[in-house]
Amino acid sequence: MQSTSIYYPQDGGVELIDLDISDPKENEVQIQGGACGICSWDIATAKLGDRMVPKAPAGHEGVGYVAKVGKGVTGLKEGDRVAGGGFATLRNIAESLVYKLPDSNLADEYWVVEPVSCAVTGLDHCHLRPGDKVAVIGAGFMGLLILQALAKSFAAEVVAIDVVQSRLELAQSFGIKAIYNSAQMDPEQLIKSLKEYAFDVVVDTSGVQAGLDLATEIVKTGGLINLFGWMKGETANFNPTKWHLGGFRLVNSSPMAKLRDPFPPAIRLMHEGIIDLRPLVSHIDTLEHYPNLMQRIMHGDKQYLKGVIKL
Repeated sequence: MQSTSIYYPQDGGVELIDLDISDPKENEVQIQGGACGICSWDIATAKLGDRMVPKAPAGHEGVGYVAKVGKGVTGLKEGDRVAGGGFATLRNIAESLVYKLPDSNLADEYWVVEPVSCAVTGLDHCHLRPGDKVAVIGAGFMGLLILQALAKSFAAEVVAIDVVQSRLELAQSFGIKAIYNSAQMDPEQLIKSLKEYAFDVVVDTSGVQAGLDLATEIVKTGGLINLFGWMKGETANFNPTKWHLGGFRLVNSSPMAKLRDPFPPAIRLMHEGIIDLRPLVSHIDTLEHYPNLMQRIMHGDKQYLKGVIKL
């Protein structure tokens, strides 16, 4: 059986490839069609090629339909819609790595569970208490997932900070009342205004040095900085005196730091509409057009927030 997939060449970009796919082995399922989200890791790998270490796999935000089941598979059947896989029209995956999705009329491109599972891990590491004040630095796709959930939590105040006004306004549409455009404010005034909140938790989803620096400035003494965003590269800087005197805790909430299996709660949050990808997916295209879409993304498509490829 033939499958179309992608790979990231050593010098960057995206290329399509054809693969021969066998029947699923024992305890595997064969998944067909569906969709797969484009991660910032994919974008970094397409930009840098082999200079991105580690390189992204050929997609990891997949959703599709069980076409065949291997021997020993008991929890899934043909036709089930599941989360799992990447950029491939047909793929074999271990049953243990696949999650059945509930019956829903929601289109495949809005059932991209993997990034929501990452947001669940980020939220778990907030250790949120009733009445806490929370700041989220970065209102990109991942930041907005976290803001959607926090807007429906028992936090007393949730503040969104970003450099793009349209993303802040999207956060407002989710119920976030306080927004700050750090690109339009004097840095000293921004810090002064934010410090007045005395944030218990600051979630840095930005993935840039400036985000970590701002988190250090605005978290209250003894508070928590949740480093969610991936600062891609080999080095980052911090002021050891501010960290020492701040007395705050800093936690890494990357997917590898998961406190539980985050997929089941992510699926529940999506099924109940607490986290909704429909306002967040800005670009939907076919696998055939993925290389061209990636070129537009890398050249700074200002409308881009989240891309999903239909398989």
